[in-house]
Amino acid sequence: MSEFLIYFQIGLQHVLDIHAYDHVLFLMALVIPFTFKDWKRILLSVTLFTLGHTTALLLSVYEILVVKVNVVELLIPITILITAFFNLFTIGKTNRKESLNLIFLITLFFGVIHGLGFSNYFKTILGGSSNSKLVPLLEFALGIEGAQIAVVFAVLIVAYVTQSLFKFSKRDWILVSSAFIIGVVVPMILENEIWNQY
Repeated sequence: MSEFLIYFQIGLQHVLDIHAYDHVLFLMALVIPFTFKDWKRILLSVTLFTLGHTTALLLSVYEILVVKVNVVELLIPITILITAFFNLFTIGKTNRKESLNLIFLITLFFGVIHGLGFSNYFKTILGGSSNSKLVPLLEFALGIEGAQIAVVFAVLIVAYVTQSLFKFSKRDWILVSSAFIIGVVVPMILENEIWNQY
């Protein structure tokens, strides 16, 4: 197997790992309010998230930015919670489109947080000299982007089926899906090891 495929596959598995579903939950929360006709906005959001994720890995691999793991592992579910609550508070509001630049900026920042959460593991699988780290990192980022597009596509299909075949309104779809995500994420926050230190 070529080196490209190895790191690309690691990127795919990072997103699609059933035991580390926080990445998928964030993508779900990000995409829930949209439909297929919003594909440009969705693609930009997902790409910005990948860019933030990759930037964090780059800063971490070259030891420019080092953050405690337990802090990042608390921040990741908080980013998901914030995104899900944002969906609930903006259902049917017309100014959602006007706040897209803010959403894109926040998505980029959340990508940085999620990237920091994976940085320690990525450093252990990378190894090698600093000169040999950039190309594998970019190959890994392509794997992440591919997996994210697959997840987004799956969420959009479920949304379409739910709203077309089962006659859910868009409002109900956003409400139920966001509430589900909140229900999954709150225990992740409460069970974080950081609370045991105080």
